[in-house]
Amino acid sequence: MTYRGVVLDVDGTVVRGDDPIPGAAEGLDRLESAGCRRLFVSNNPTKRPPAYADRLGRAGFDVDAEEIVTAGTVTTTYLADRHPDDAFFVVGEPALVEQLVDAGLTVVTDERRADTVVLSIDRSFDYDRLCAALRACDHRDVTLVGTDPDMVIPAAEGDVPGSGAIINAVAGVVGRDPDVVLGKPSDPALRIVRDRLDVPPAACLVVGDRLDTDIALGERAGMTTALVRTGVTDDDDLARSDVTPDYVLDSLADVDRIL
Repeated sequence: MTYRGVVLDVDGTVVRGDDPIPGAAEGLDRLESAGCRRLFVSNNPTKRPPAYADRLGRAGFDVDAEEIVTAGTVTTTYLADRHPDDAFFVVGEPALVEQLVDAGLTVVTDERRADTVVLSIDRSFDYDRLCAALRACDHRDVTLVGTDPDMVIPAAEGDVPGSGAIINAVAGVVGRDPDVVLGKPSDPALRIVRDRLDVPPAACLVVGDRLDTDIALGERAGMTTALVRTGVTDDDDLARSDVTPDYVLDSLADVDRIL
């Protein structure tokens, strides 16, 4: 099979924190030599593509911001398309709020004014913030939107809680699931990936470290999938999962097995 495009996860696949993952540089070189058009797709909603490009640059990778899609990108696009006139109460990082505001969307600090509540990773999340989210959802017609489902994310200090942890905490007290959770492997994320990469699914490879997001995205899209062992998934996770990758690689360096 000749591949013309590749969707690459970032954290746990290419970098951990600001450090390159062993084998990632070799794998990217092999994909470039094979002529694969690449798109880096991250479920991190806090960093804009230019910030991600800078981060990858610090790790030694030359990546253009146009090659990057984040959960923040997907969330902002989705809300601008579906809820352009809503008032948004955000449980999330300031960088996510900035993305929404820069897109012309209205973010409110008074939770009682919210038409839509956006839930995401929030490193300052506390009991008061949980209470505010509960008050924001007093009316059943308030829309609940999650930026991405990642329960944990690979960081330099080890795995840390991600957006999924915040989403579950709020959903538990509100008593209902979000109306939509964006990022990989959601349909809105898949549409952006298809539009940006512009490669037929059968000629596209997806490489990532997470079964329920990276591999599930590729599976739903009809793309060839490869799981790398450099992130959050181990053999026990593989055995328990209903999602099965086409290939399992020790690292991105082994991508030539597929090419």
